[in-house]
Amino acid sequence: MPPTAIVPLTYGDGMVAADQEHKQDSEIQVGLYHKGVKHLCDNGIKKVPNKYILPVSDRPDISKGGGGAAAGGGLHSKDRIRSSTLKLPIIDFAELQGPNRSNMLKSLSNACQQYGFFQLVNHGVPRDVTSSMIDVCKRFFELPFEERVKYMSSDMSAPVRYGTSFNQNHDGVFCWRDFLKLMCNPLPEVPSSPPELRKQVEAYTNETKHLFLMLMEAILESLEHDQGTVAPGTKTAEEEEEDDDIIKEFQDGSQLLVCNCYPPCPEPDLTLGLPPHSDYGFLTLLLQDEVKGLQIQFEAEWVTVEPIPHAFVVNVGDHLEIFSNGRYKSVLHRVITNCERTRVTVASLHSLPFKCSIQPWQRLLSEENPRRYMETDFATFLSYISSREPKKKSFLESRKLIAPPKFVGHPEPLDLNFKISSVDYYSADYMPLYLLNEDLVFNGDSLTCPDTHEPRS
Repeated sequence: MPPTAIVPLTYGDGMVAADQEHKQDSEIQVGLYHKGVKHLCDNGIKKVPNKYILPVSDRPDISKGGGGAAAGGGLHSKDRIRSSTLKLPIIDFAELQGPNRSNMLKSLSNACQQYGFFQLVNHGVPRDVTSSMIDVCKRFFELPFEERVKYMSSDMSAPVRYGTSFNQNHDGVFCWRDFLKLMCNPLPEVPSSPPELRKQVEAYTNETKHLFLMLMEAILESLEHDQGTVAPGTKTAEEEEEDDDIIKEFQDGSQLLVCNCYPPCPEPDLTLGLPPHSDYGFLTLLLQDEVKGLQIQFEAEWVTVEPIPHAFVVNVGDHLEIFSNGRYKSVLHRVITNCERTRVTVASLHSLPFKCSIQPWQRLLSEENPRRYMETDFATFLSYISSREPKKKSFLESRKLIAPPKFVGHPEPLDLNFKISSVDYYSADYMPLYLLNEDLVFNGDSLTCPDTHEPRS
């Protein structure tokens, strides 16, 4: 029955009926949104529904930022956006494996410190593997909704999950994105359609896993050279063995494959394909088609990344920032939409095994470089994002250790370097209370005695 069929003239049964019908309509709309933006577009949507419209302060200024085939929109966002695209540092993987490795390690380090992103070329992954992966993902998202919905789940730990938005269980405003996520290593039962999907996923994940391991060997080497802890060719046998053990852990590590679909958006200045966020793992290898859309925050501005054919966009994840003790930065990035072309990407997120703890690499720590992050693991991350709407780098911020407090009346920070476990430290996300010993407590900005609450010096 259409809404106009009930006209409530008095506050009574008619008004109740109208309220119930409005509630039913709202529930139908919510269910529709959870079916994804591809489903909305297939049904001929002409305007962005309210569920996807961002607050004015969070909207992208498409007219200044470029992004895809579309232009348009007004000055909505409080964020500054450069009118030009950004050419990320380019790391030539072939040179990284050759006699010029020392110089390339310096370039790799600079990219990870200054940008948190780089483009990887001459990486050795066959072109037919990358092009076939993009093609089979496009065909998956073109399947009838009745086929795609078989894999839809709100369980964030499901090994195969088709879904929409960023975190559809908690997103107040939905993102203009559908996705297929596959927990790899081992590869689960992937969707049976398209028929070539499993074969292409197997080939692609094998190639990207090998590439990730080679990159992590270079990352470890670059971190040591930056720190000056190990000169080239002077590692001890114990250090060599430790490096081998780390790489072996990565070999058994987690790999999450995320196939993203950003359909054409009728009003791209009102929404985002993905909100500002950082990635949780060590490294993400992103394969893009030719449509622009990725933006990173660089020098307090949003800049669009220029796609390079057959290149991977590689970015530092939260785990690598923690492991490097903050030397290499995971950087906020987001996705803008366009009104003309579908954009398809494949992200391969890599880290240690899910049960492993992530903490700063002991070899990098010193009196001059004290520990800055508490240890964490995947279960902590999953619990965090499952219980709230993710906001930018909120999870990583919750892992940071607060700067050492000062004694009352003393100018120098209190030395807390001896207390470095997650049991001793609490993060800034939870109004910390440091228990220093049995009779001293730091709460806020001074040390007090729990019994007398008198400042101690």
